[in-house]
Amino acid sequence: MPLSRRGFLTAAAGTGATLLGGAASAAPARAADEFDVLRQRWRSLVLGAGFDAAAEPFRGRLAGLGADAADLRRSMEPAAGSLWPDLVYADPEPDTDAESVTRSAAVTGSLQRLVTMAHAWAQPGTGLTGDAALLTAATTGLDHLHTQVYRAGQARYGNWWHWQIGAPRALFDLCAILGDRLPAGLVTGLVAAVGHFVPDSAVATYGGTSTGANRVDLCRSIAFTGVVGRDAARLALARDALSPVFPHVTTGDGFYRDGSFIQHGWVPYTGTYGNELLGGLAVLFALLAGSDWAVTDPNRRLFLDSVERSYAPVLFNGLMMDGVSGRGISRGAAPGDPARARDDDHVRGHAVIANIALLAQGAPAAEAARWKGMVKGWAARDAYAPLLSDPRLGVAALARCREILDDPAVVAAAEPTGHRLFAAMDRAVHRRPGWAAMVSMSSARIAFYEHGNGENLRGWHTGAGMLYWWGADSGNGQYSDAFWPTVDPYRLPGVTVSRKALADAAGGAWGADKPNAVWVGGTTDGEFAAVGQDTRGLHSTLTARKSWFLLDDAVICLGGGVACSDGTAVESVYDNRNLGASGTHALTVDGTAQPVAHPWSATFPAPRWAHLAGFGGYVFLDGRAVVFRREERTGRWRDINTGGSTTAITRRYLTLYRHHGTDPVSGGYAYLVMPGATAAATAARAGAPWATVLANGPDRQGIAVPSLGVTAVNFFAAGSAGGVTVSAPASVLVRERGDGTAVVCVADPRRSATTIDVTWARAVASVVSRDPTVTVTGTGASLALRVNAAGSAGATHRLVVRL
Repeated sequence: MPLSRRGFLTAAAGTGATLLGGAASAAPARAADEFDVLRQRWRSLVLGAGFDAAAEPFRGRLAGLGADAADLRRSMEPAAGSLWPDLVYADPEPDTDAESVTRSAAVTGSLQRLVTMAHAWAQPGTGLTGDAALLTAATTGLDHLHTQVYRAGQARYGNWWHWQIGAPRALFDLCAILGDRLPAGLVTGLVAAVGHFVPDSAVATYGGTSTGANRVDLCRSIAFTGVVGRDAARLALARDALSPVFPHVTTGDGFYRDGSFIQHGWVPYTGTYGNELLGGLAVLFALLAGSDWAVTDPNRRLFLDSVERSYAPVLFNGLMMDGVSGRGISRGAAPGDPARARDDDHVRGHAVIANIALLAQGAPAAEAARWKGMVKGWAARDAYAPLLSDPRLGVAALARCREILDDPAVVAAAEPTGHRLFAAMDRAVHRRPGWAAMVSMSSARIAFYEHGNGENLRGWHTGAGMLYWWGADSGNGQYSDAFWPTVDPYRLPGVTVSRKALADAAGGAWGADKPNAVWVGGTTDGEFAAVGQDTRGLHSTLTARKSWFLLDDAVICLGGGVACSDGTAVESVYDNRNLGASGTHALTVDGTAQPVAHPWSATFPAPRWAHLAGFGGYVFLDGRAVVFRREERTGRWRDINTGGSTTAITRRYLTLYRHHGTDPVSGGYAYLVMPGATAAATAARAGAPWATVLANGPDRQGIAVPSLGVTAVNFFAAGSAGGVTVSAPASVLVRERGDGTAVVCVADPRRSATTIDVTWARAVASVVSRDPTVTVTGTGASLALRVNAAGSAGATHRLVVRL
């Protein structure tokens, strides 16, 4: 419950000494006002509270913090244009874009190093707690940066983010941690500098770089000037400028009604920018709660709902699915490969989990209990990269997570099952007991991929129907273990692509290039789904129609109408598994063991099934040739990110793919993936008529699985298949259930139909329920219905009937 202003001040006055803690407790006591309380609260949020510095993981983390700070103090060499020799921030002459960006990044990088030194001075157990020389070095360095570069009147250069977000964020932490130990004149100058770079006009309109996560970060920068500068008007501005972030959007950046999150206009970004927004709001909610500037906008409810609508569905066993992390997938190890610089899907997942833990502290009781249970469950299942061992999580975040994990009243939540179709960001997430999958697509609404700032230089085909999948006990390192710098970027799992050579960073920056295709999406009953993509190639003539039918223990993958005139080979990649540095996982094809040595390659003319030990099985449905290839691939993070490490990394891969030939006219494929299946289960599936392919061409693709009561068809044009007829392009999923009812789900992935008439050739007795957009026009020997699809944005329309 929010505190009254008196309660806010009384509570803070009673805890002020605790919040200040450690070395800063020697500061002179004085009566606290609201600004003092907010600064002290920020200090507590930054440093953490209630943890045992002598216990792990804190003891090791704090000792490492002290060692890092000592190294930074020794290497700091204040000079004109730099504070450390390897971080030169002087504006280059003549100015080049790349060098200018690097120089602006050095401003933020230098401030972040000072934050590390401040933490080592303030935190217990670092070996430098309260060290006067370290405090002097941090203060001197801060004054140096302010005098030389980060000051009012300084012209901006390079990347705007460092001036308006990166630097102010570090300054907020520094001023909160060091507090009264900083000269008053320096603090005044820093507040003026942030006011200069982040004026009121930065949030005057909701657009450009002031949307979504960026808007929240700008509000955080403005809050710094309000708290540290004791400026009530700026604090009110920071609070009020958050309001445009909360409502659902229908275009551009922000949260969509279906749970999608977009940044940069057309890039799915729940895992990185979405996490920035989550973390920024979590800290601002916590900071301002109970004060005169508490965030009370009723639309904040929509953001709180996003924890379970937007974030939880793309977290699996502690990792954040790469398909919603944009160019962040290319941020592996930095030069020198220090462990603390590691960045992967687990690191991104842990950051989101830690922010949910912070948000839970001030959430209503029922939600707080659910979220804490989710946090505990994710952490318990992340055996690949234990959350409490994550070197990227700060002490404060670790303390909040540790408190939840140690609380016996918190019951760990299991991974849910079901399907979530994020139509607004061309992503589909399927969750079954023991495994999860994501389909990553692109359209006229969503970019092929995003590159920018020298990052994600070879992510060209990540939106070409990439099929990610993870198992409960295996495969969680599939995309974590140096996958992106070592995988063949033309052979990503699930894609259909031309082998036409593409230049690094092909296509416009920031996701500017989008395919000229609109049939992308599908329909779902919440458990199973039919998903499809009208696929186009990046800088290529490639066209294809692709479908995924995501079911109980398998994903059925169909492709048809594969055509290209690039003069190069075209391939559909069934899978590409990362076997690690030395993996020799056994491969069985039609019951015969295959070689485990690398390299090895073989083409099987018409295989029926294959099994890869430790991963799962594959069943081939069309009698076409499949290529199996083992290889060792060597790459460097620098290959895909100009700021990455130059250290060579080698990983082994097993790739399964269909070679369509050069310039195919009408290629296709049909197979299914069984994540986690045994060899016996895979062979049994191949030996029984489990699934029937109803159609697999450029106009329609569909399957029937009688044992599941499923008939599903993606109609890329009006037509009929499997007893289903549609008057316009649509995705249809029918499930006959054991209780004598059936659910019919229909969607318009093109988002252009006004109405869609659907006929199902099945005797229907009555209608049990229907969405308001569905009108039943006939029952009896067959079911006829009309769907009002206008303005539905690709959403599913649902009808339940009694057979």
